[in-house]
Amino acid sequence: MLTRREQIDKTIEWIKEMVEKAHCKGVAVGVSGGIDSAVVAYLIKEAFPDNSVGVIMNIKSNPQDKEDGMKVIDGCNIEYLELTLDEPEKLILDQVTDQLKEKNIYSEEALKMTDANLRARVRMGALYAVANNLGYLVAGTDNAAEMYTGYFTKYGDGGVDMLPIANLPKSEVYEWAKELGIHEDLINKAPSAGLWEGQTDENEMGTTYNYIDMVVSGNREDVPEKDLEIIERLHRVSEHKRVPVPKPPIFK
Repeated sequence: MLTRREQIDKTIEWIKEMVEKAHCKGVAVGVSGGIDSAVVAYLIKEAFPDNSVGVIMNIKSNPQDKEDGMKVIDGCNIEYLELTLDEPEKLILDQVTDQLKEKNIYSEEALKMTDANLRARVRMGALYAVANNLGYLVAGTDNAAEMYTGYFTKYGDGGVDMLPIANLPKSEVYEWAKELGIHEDLINKAPSAGLWEGQTDENEMGTTYNYIDMVVSGNREDVPEKDLEIIERLHRVSEHKRVPVPKPPIFK
């Protein structure tokens, strides 16, 4: 059984292999101020000390998230960019909203989630613009719990070239963070996508990462029935995020 540090080193080697296979030069990651992106930032910095970049992308962002993002940047000494994307996101959302209202087909109920998903997709576009210019791949930050429940935006934070921590339960992400020496403020911070004030991942999903980790690890018998139903429903309705885009058979 590999030690945690050995697992980290193997992952760093895997990142290098992915970049080499793609004939690219390095790796970019979006730095949100959360634990997952912190771990990935540290990994890509170790993999490519001179060819890695963290990108802070502000859209209606909590100032604390930026502050925590800078703790990541400073902690691993990675090159970084800070982009303010409120204006382009607002421009798209306002135009879509105005034209749907003109046609009387607008849904006020859907606005909150439309806005949240659009933010993730605008960030994805900006991150790829950085990566394309530098000849880098984009590293995603989803962990095993998020992959299982589909807790990511399709073609948003799910639009990436590699997923270095996708096999890690959320609890193990924290252990890797400790091993990597990530600032304790990030380790103690409640997981949040920063979608709106007071939003946390667990409140939005209606269950806990601990229970999701148990399901992912095959220990579902100890998960309360109510939580198991929520987790399995999230898994079921998000299946389209984990499979290739469907296409019809060849009709002859």
